[in-house]
Amino acid sequence: MTDELYLLADVGGTNTRVALSRGREVLQDTVRKYANRDFVNLAPALAHYRAEQGGPAPDGACVCIAGPVANGVGSLTNLDWSIDEARLADATGATTCAILNDLQAQGHALGHLPEAAYETVVEGPSVAGPRLVVGIGTGFNASPVHDTPAGRIVPACEAGHANMPVRTEAELRLCTFVSTAHGFPAIEDVLSGRGLERIYHWLSHEAGESAEFTAAEIMSRIDTDPRAEATLRQFIRTAGTVVGNLALIHLPLGGVYLVGGVSRSVGPYLQEKGFPEAFRDKGRFAGFMANFPVSLIIDDFAALTGCAAYLSKLRAAS
Repeated sequence: MTDELYLLADVGGTNTRVALSRGREVLQDTVRKYANRDFVNLAPALAHYRAEQGGPAPDGACVCIAGPVANGVGSLTNLDWSIDEARLADATGATTCAILNDLQAQGHALGHLPEAAYETVVEGPSVAGPRLVVGIGTGFNASPVHDTPAGRIVPACEAGHANMPVRTEAELRLCTFVSTAHGFPAIEDVLSGRGLERIYHWLSHEAGESAEFTAAEIMSRIDTDPRAEATLRQFIRTAGTVVGNLALIHLPLGGVYLVGGVSRSVGPYLQEKGFPEAFRDKGRFAGFMANFPVSLIIDDFAALTGCAAYLSKLRAAS
């Protein structure tokens, strides 16, 4: 299947990345990144890509989306888009189509990325075992990765919609502040691009002010605005707590992998702003947390590699 042509798409809440591959190898010169606001739905975006690229119809097409997938239908959580296998086939001309959750695709990418795609966040032993991918971007999600005799299993999850953790009185106030938006304080409401914005707004509210900035503006003010620095520190410590909780739930002895645009944006600050300490802060299980190494995947197109790997196995089995 190494010479088969595949069309791949990684659909986030803000941008869609599309590429072609020959088997598992993504063709780097075919990678394109589109702003979702420029299209009414995913199928027109994929048809636009096909028209731009020209050439023969792909043998297979696989898209991963930032939202739940059930019975061959995927719907984005933070955008009014959906796709099913029939529409994917119409838009691409592919004979084999698959739709994954974006974290599933990231899980299928593990083992198919170059060593340079990984940066160490928390040191730990290198052993075989289950792994865990955690995505922080427009939204938040996580999924375990299990390699079995029957093949790799990456179950779909919607971890970002669980309750955000509360460890301190200040975090309880943050939880209450966030819950006013939807009546429920979800992890994603704090750990996402808009989560950075909400933390900054909450800190302004705590100071009796109303200042607000976009996530990009907050990150640009880290060295000049103490409130922006405090926002980032709270964000990173919350991330450490949540990822540590997920590690205890899934026991990923093979490692934890942070992915997503926001993960990469805050990556340079994870060590100094307290991620490792918050990750390990589990009381009598603090020592046990040393079993879980944490890495950051800095490849912006890793999910496309995961789509290609999944599609290759699917085509080989058919």
